[in-house]
Amino acid sequence: MTLELHRHEVVGLIGPNGAGKSTLVNIITGFDFPDEGRVELEGRDITRWRPDRRGRQGLARTFQHSRSFRGLSVRENIEVSALGAGLSPGAARRRADALLEQLQLTRYANAPAGVLAHGDERRLGVARALATEPSFVLMDEPAAGLPEAEVPDFAAVIRSVRDEHDAGVLLIDHNMALVMDVCDRIQVLDHGAKLAEGTPNEIRANLDVASAYLGESAVREERV
Repeated sequence: MTLELHRHEVVGLIGPNGAGKSTLVNIITGFDFPDEGRVELEGRDITRWRPDRRGRQGLARTFQHSRSFRGLSVRENIEVSALGAGLSPGAARRRADALLEQLQLTRYANAPAGVLAHGDERRLGVARALATEPSFVLMDEPAAGLPEAEVPDFAAVIRSVRDEHDAGVLLIDHNMALVMDVCDRIQVLDHGAKLAEGTPNEIRANLDVASAYLGESAVREERV
């Protein structure tokens, strides 16, 4: 399959469990290597690059499960990511302060990351990714476990990555309302192959997608 992601857009990647979504993200970010094919970043073949090298070249990600340093403060967690990307200590602190404000985490700046509520922990994951000043951010199920009442605010966070940081976002999530709301394009995987690609409205109207992913009831609703 082929997947393209450009700066200043949000692309959704959806599909049933086991379709290969997380595997694809791991290949793009260097946590797994493909048996064939290649990964390119702005024209460079990065297929065999380690994750840290990809990160220094502008590729960041969030994870399904938190990878924050629970004993460090929220600010220190962001600073660690910025320092790893090559920023000076002073620049890392300024970057952290700006992201704390943007992600509405300032009040927790000096608190241990381990005490954050789930939604704020998700925001910290985004802040750590943005601390590296990335060109592209891959988000692996960032809304998993969020109360429905918090999803609209998190949608605004995703849009801010695109609009305020001029980054491309690859979004994997099972929350279809979120995906349909924030994505410019959506690609559907089924058993490791691309089933469909299009705008949210085009994907919503695609009966093959409805059958494979949304369920037979969705197909019947579309036909009514």
